[in-house]
Amino acid sequence: MKKKLFIKTYGCQMNVYDSGRMADVLAPLGYEPTETPDGADMIILNTCHIREKAAEKVYSELGRLRPLQKAKAADGGRMIVAVAGCVAQAEGAEIMMRAPHVDMVFGPQTYHQLPEMVTRAIRGTGGVVNTDFPAESKFDLLPEETAQPSGPSVFLSVQEGCDKFCTFCVVPYTRGAEFSRPVAQVLAEARRLTAGGAREITLLGQNVNAYHGEGPDGRDWGLGRLIRALAEIDGVERIRYTTSHPRDMLGWEGDDDLISAHGEVPQLMPFVHLPVQSGSDPILAAMNRKHTADDYRRIVDRMRAARPDLALSSDFIVGFPGERDEDFAATLRLVNDIGFAQAYSFKYSARPGTPAASMDDRQVPEAVKDDRLQTLQQLLNAQQVAFNERAVGTVQPVLFDRPGKRKGQLLGRGPWMQSVHAEAAERLMGKVVPVRILDAHANSLSGAVETVEAVLMPASVEATA
Repeated sequence: MKKKLFIKTYGCQMNVYDSGRMADVLAPLGYEPTETPDGADMIILNTCHIREKAAEKVYSELGRLRPLQKAKAADGGRMIVAVAGCVAQAEGAEIMMRAPHVDMVFGPQTYHQLPEMVTRAIRGTGGVVNTDFPAESKFDLLPEETAQPSGPSVFLSVQEGCDKFCTFCVVPYTRGAEFSRPVAQVLAEARRLTAGGAREITLLGQNVNAYHGEGPDGRDWGLGRLIRALAEIDGVERIRYTTSHPRDMLGWEGDDDLISAHGEVPQLMPFVHLPVQSGSDPILAAMNRKHTADDYRRIVDRMRAARPDLALSSDFIVGFPGERDEDFAATLRLVNDIGFAQAYSFKYSARPGTPAASMDDRQVPEAVKDDRLQTLQQLLNAQQVAFNERAVGTVQPVLFDRPGKRKGQLLGRGPWMQSVHAEAAERLMGKVVPVRILDAHANSLSGAVETVEAVLMPASVEATA
């Protein structure tokens, strides 16, 4: 009997990947994804602990799900409610105490054990809590074949966990130590994805450029070498990777192979997300980032020397404990020096259990944080608008991967991660098509497909041409 599975995904792209694999694991049990929680047989909240008050938002969502669970029971059914991901890992049994109607709580390293957990939840009298860090890798036990269509643009997890221990971050505690998947396993999954229609693969990791997976030669490969191998797979037209750490940009052996790949591998897109967090050396030291602002500048210079059209995005935290006016001014200088195509910026908020949360005597007033964030975002937004406007008049190869808002419109991304929409035939979905950019907007571009006669002529005309 087919059962409905609803997964709500919070946060990072790694969680998006994990949610898809959870669906794969549950497919042999008869669960099929549904778009709504109403009437679902299982609901999984795949949570993220990065944002402020993440746990409270999960508890609020669990409260909204309780009536649906009761309605399912009144109709003689059973709705299993589960909390997965980083909030589950951090909160553990606390979730069961505060929300007794939850059936399962499991961390991001244990979802390959879902069939066993579901059986225990159905047969048992209490909830299932699984927040261990198993000795075996979940990737060794996940099903090889995915039950979900891959689509033109896909995520592929190659590295998990973090050994950096930035003082503001919970990831080392919720995702565990750094782990890299073997090269053969990554390449096999990439081949399955391209066979399913994928044309663009984004490699995922908490510190993806720290990748050092075992290669077929028995030696560890860095991310640059892995990218070169992926580029040889038939059907792989685009490769991206996220998220990177500046300390690992030179590769795990201190080499330039990853940077060189940007100039030597045509499939590797000229866009990198490289979080810096601050432009102030004292603040970077307090964050335990292990790089300086000038280290970041030098890395960017080397990357742009390899690929002159490279564009960057980044992450910034304002109001970190102890941040002075001169520290914030150093961040603004860095932003002006580098120039970003886009960026994410946030006010510092304490995460329980992290070292920065205990810096009570150095906390920055909220009003100061607000002012600094507004100033920084104005500068970053101006840079993004300018970057988009420079695209007007150019022709970009756009991978159309989803329908646009209007009928007859397709939406995709250019090489520099800009969202591009254009009037285009539906059969161009999943193809890389030249698009002339006509207009720039704050968060997207609009254009027209080039070579209209060749690309947009009806199939019947093509057949007789």
